[in-house]
Amino acid sequence: MRIRVRPQHLTVLEATLAGLFFIQALRFLVGAVYSRVAGIAAAAAADLTNAGGLPGLVPAATFNSELTILALALLLPLVALLLGRWRPLFTLAALALAGARFAMIAAADPTSPALAALTVGVGLLYLALLIRHRLRLLPYFFILGLCLDQLLRATGNTLDPSWSAGSAVLAFGGSEGVFVVTYYSLQAALSVLLALLAVLTLALRRRENADTPPDERGMLPFWGAIGLGALLFLQVSLLALPNAIAGRAGVDYTTFVPLVLLATALPLVPWVRAQGRSLVALFDSALRGWIWLLLIALLVVFGARFSGVVAGAAFVLAQFAVSMMWWWLARPQAEKERGFTGLWLLFSVAVFALLALCDFFTYEYAYVQDLSGDLAFLNPYIPPLLRGFRGMGLGVVLLAIFMAAIPMTQTRRRIPWAEGRRTTTQSLLAVVLVAALALGAALAARPPVIQGVRGVDSFRAGSYNIHSGFNEFFHFDLEAIAETIQQSGANVVLLQEAEAGRMTSFGVDQPLWLARRLGMDRRFLPTNEGLHGLATLSNVPIVYHQGTPLPGIGQQTGLQHVQVSTDGGVSAIAFYNTWLGLLLDLGSEQSLQQQEQDQQTQLTSIFSRIATDYPDLNLVRIVVGGTFNNVPGSPLIEQMRVSGFTDPFAGLPGELSATLWRTNGRARFDYLWARNVLPLGALVMESNASDHRMAVVEILVNRQLQ
Repeated sequence: MRIRVRPQHLTVLEATLAGLFFIQALRFLVGAVYSRVAGIAAAAAADLTNAGGLPGLVPAATFNSELTILALALLLPLVALLLGRWRPLFTLAALALAGARFAMIAAADPTSPALAALTVGVGLLYLALLIRHRLRLLPYFFILGLCLDQLLRATGNTLDPSWSAGSAVLAFGGSEGVFVVTYYSLQAALSVLLALLAVLTLALRRRENADTPPDERGMLPFWGAIGLGALLFLQVSLLALPNAIAGRAGVDYTTFVPLVLLATALPLVPWVRAQGRSLVALFDSALRGWIWLLLIALLVVFGARFSGVVAGAAFVLAQFAVSMMWWWLARPQAEKERGFTGLWLLFSVAVFALLALCDFFTYEYAYVQDLSGDLAFLNPYIPPLLRGFRGMGLGVVLLAIFMAAIPMTQTRRRIPWAEGRRTTTQSLLAVVLVAALALGAALAARPPVIQGVRGVDSFRAGSYNIHSGFNEFFHFDLEAIAETIQQSGANVVLLQEAEAGRMTSFGVDQPLWLARRLGMDRRFLPTNEGLHGLATLSNVPIVYHQGTPLPGIGQQTGLQHVQVSTDGGVSAIAFYNTWLGLLLDLGSEQSLQQQEQDQQTQLTSIFSRIATDYPDLNLVRIVVGGTFNNVPGSPLIEQMRVSGFTDPFAGLPGELSATLWRTNGRARFDYLWARNVLPLGALVMESNASDHRMAVVEILVNRQLQ
């Protein structure tokens, strides 16, 4: 029996690989652009604009060149307007996408956004041609690409292993040792496979003299372009990130990895789409899109306003409903109808960028400063507007849902979901594929076994402000942070400015990644939009955890309370982790005096919380740590001393106790305060992985209480 290989047998796999490369590059591009812009701003503040050589610090000329490449790359979809009818352009776009994606991992500077921008631009060109010649594959491009992206991120504990040539994704053990396969080799194989598929598809179509079938010739309308940009934002920022859903809903990450992947992939099953068609057909054509929009919005609001398994399930159902919308973006093109798909894709990029910018200020509102120079006349308008994004994360997501549903509200004459006839075999095959992906994700996301520390007389505790995984000039290096913690020998680590899946930090759950990398347990307390806050890592068994927000006029922060015990809870030690408001020059909006008063209010709230938890402080061992954003000798810090807390670093020279290390200055902002606990020694780690350094204290566990 001879099996004939037809082009349609290969195009699905080709579109899947292309979608994966596009999604990976887009995620990386968002974080890389943020890193570069923030790094340039930090260099300007330190008067190092034209310097280079330090991690994250690049010359201004290099940054300008990268911005030029980004702008030109995003214009590549316009090529489809001029040469879209030339079928070999499809193959060339696939070859360019394969090459650009491999160049990202093989580049001398893997942090540069230039190659990621080129990959995204070529991916947009490929997408424009896909819509023009293979309309039915548009949902497969995104859905399967997102599924593989989730699977890979699960293997990397939420950190995409494809961004580093040395990241190991497979390891095989045997009698002769361990054999490790790095992603560099895997990416090379995937790029070669995409190139071969593109060339083979072109050759088969030429042999069969196959032209684009009328039912596969498509176009992206203007409304579809708006929906595409919004859908991409929803996927990259929240709904296709199991760790982001876990952070916002307060659920277990490991449990929800396969569930989110199932929700993403289930629309590929024709029977599922047929049921969706039967459901929306019950409503008037003018109401279908609005009802679908209302359903998704209600699910997201429920997931964001509540916590627990039910809230997580609401997010998963919202992801399923959103994943069903990929079929509504584009439509078939009439014989003589002219399409502007390449042009409208630029609007998709603009919508995505606008929503990403709004999302950025829902976290960074507290750092908005007044404009100066010729732009000072905008101070009554722009800074208050940007500061007003505080607490607006859900509003931005709802705006994205509204924009994503616009194509569905404007499509009234057809329902693009399959009718379900003669699809039994396809549905079975799709179910098998979806089940295999979900099973693979569940296996990849399994947590390692933690070897707890028990029965010791002393252990080390540390406080580390990891600055969202960035150093002073916003070079992202979680591995360097992990090495710092490992070298410190700390058993309990209080983390500040930790993130669980923000776009700007590459969607990584930093506490989870660090905990699994170091073989520790973790507890995360979100204080800002569910993805930014405080975390505690510990290989001493955690017996209790809770958290509460703190009042403040600046960055929203909180107080995390964790109890650990080396003897099953008999002699537990209470750790309080916090991050007080910054003292910034924000012009007339907030004076330094107001911000100092804000810190005092937060410290009073901390004392009140501790007194509520432990009415008799003489009967409990307490360590209070974190970033207090104030220097020794200040009234705020003196209040800690007066309240009976001991500073293990007292008496050390300033150069040995400083924790905030900047190019233009050093100060001590991070503290570990002890009460009823005997400190045996203290040190500050010499590491520039963050703009803060890690403070470490050795404490005696079995000291008798008074």
